[in-house]
Parts: sequence; structure tokens; C-alpha cells
Amino acid sequence: MSTVVETVDVAVPVRTAYNQWTQFEQFPRFMEGVTEVRQLDNTHLHWVVDIAGVHREFDAEITEQHPDERIAWNSLDGPRHAGVVTFHRLDESHTRVTAQMEIDPDGFVEKVGDKAGIVDMRVKGDMKRFREYIESRGVETGAWRGDVDRPMP
Repeated sequence: MSTVVETVDVAVPVRTAYNQWTQFEQFPRFMEGVTEVRQLDNTHLHWVVDIAGVHREFDAEITEQHPDERIAWNSLDGPRHAGVVTFHRLDESHTRVTAQMEIDPDGFVEKVGDKAGIVDMRVKGDMKRFREYIESRGVETGAWRGDVDRPMP
């Protein structure tokens, strides 16, 4: 299992950054290799990714979501991964967004890519593209302000 942590500061208020991140179906606009994300309900997502010639589809569950603070998830099938994205208000017009993920590469290509640091580079690029995407817009494409708090087993 590998851990990836990446932080980016964005020049938008925390509410705007958080609201945009809740628009999961927009992820292909800034996440490399993500072909599609479908939100099935308030806590379930279906992902389609094509990375280095490998096509994967999997479902993920949002396990915790608190407006303007954090969104946490884990995969339900496919390659095992889990993570959390946190949002920290720096001032009225700047936000620090931090993504922390635990990834268990599945298959030869993913394992080689992980060892070569490609996963880290991809997440770094995705966060940079998120910053460019939200700053160029200045406003979010939508918002979901619901609260999710899954009890621990």
C-alpha cells in the first residue's frame, strides 16, 4: 500500500473550492486518466479510468463529508484505495486543499507505475489542474452541501 499526499493553494474561498470538489462528475476535466465519474447517489460513485493503456471501472463510497472541511472515501471493488481531501481556509479568498490517499496498486502496470513515482506525479498534476480549473472559473459548477458521517464498524 502506498501513501500519496499532495497540497495545493487555490485563490478562491473555501466554500467555492469545497463546492467544486463535490461535483464529482466534473473530475475528468482536471484528473488525468479519469474518463468518467457517475454519482449514483449521495454516497456512491462509479469511476471509469484509462491509465497507461489499462482500463478500470470501480465503485467508491463516500464515508465522511463535512461542508468546507473534508471528503473521505474508499473503494468498494477494483484496486483498493481510500483517501481524504481536506479544505483549509487561509483567508477570505484563498484555500489550501490537501489530498491524502492510500493506494494498493493492482496488476503489473500499476505496481511498476507506483514504484516509479508515477502515482505521485499524477496526483500532483491533478491538484495543479484543479487549481487552474477553479481559479479560471472563479465560481463552482455546482454544490452539494450535505453531511455524511458513517459510523465506524
